[in-house]
Amino acid sequence: MKDKQTYFSDNEAKEMICEIGRRVYNRNYVAANDGNISVKVGPNEIWTTPTGVSKGYMTPDMMVKMDLAGKVLSGTFRPSSEAKMHLRVYNENPGVNAVVHAHPPVATSFAIAGIPLDKPVLPEAIVLLGIVPVAPYALPGTQEVPDSIAPYCKTHNAVLLANHGALTWGRDLMEAYFRMESLEHYATILMYSNNILKKANELNGSQIADLIKIRESMGIKAGGVPISEVDRRL
Repeated sequence: MKDKQTYFSDNEAKEMICEIGRRVYNRNYVAANDGNISVKVGPNEIWTTPTGVSKGYMTPDMMVKMDLAGKVLSGTFRPSSEAKMHLRVYNENPGVNAVVHAHPPVATSFAIAGIPLDKPVLPEAIVLLGIVPVAPYALPGTQEVPDSIAPYCKTHNAVLLANHGALTWGRDLMEAYFRMESLEHYATILMYSNNILKKANELNGSQIADLIKIRESMGIKAGGVPISEVDRRL
């Protein structure tokens, strides 16, 4: 994993965005031209995906370079209208170096239902994600979207977008992408355990505390602490 002060070169960033685009497309986290990806290449510069292009068929020459104020610096394509959402994450939390937005089916179903992913049932989810809240509905492409996620950018690692999809971020692009994978995996396990098996044994407070120590040892400072059903009743 790259140190937060070490950035990809322009070419590395564009190639890596294309690779992550293929991954989200091949895993059915996006359809058609959905989703967007960005990564920092300096304290005030990012490369991001263009509008109107399938994430599974991008090439490096399609990428758009912007500053954190939203000014286009390089590229022949237009950036996605949802680049504002990415820029808000970077401006709210300078420790973030990459952002991924997608519509993974199960996690998006939780977003549509307005159900946060906050059950302490999966150790990996507690360590890598923590609590995943649901941001209020906002019209895609408008300023309402970045405003809706702003309260979570410093304190969480991911957020569900009501009736829309999911957003993850990280210290580098692979961490941001892997959090999207973990998010969908976590949501799928919750769906099976709650709706098919009708039973989910939650971890207790002591077990959760041990996992938070592991998270801290990995340098992950955000995410919040899930509370078990037993502890919620106390």
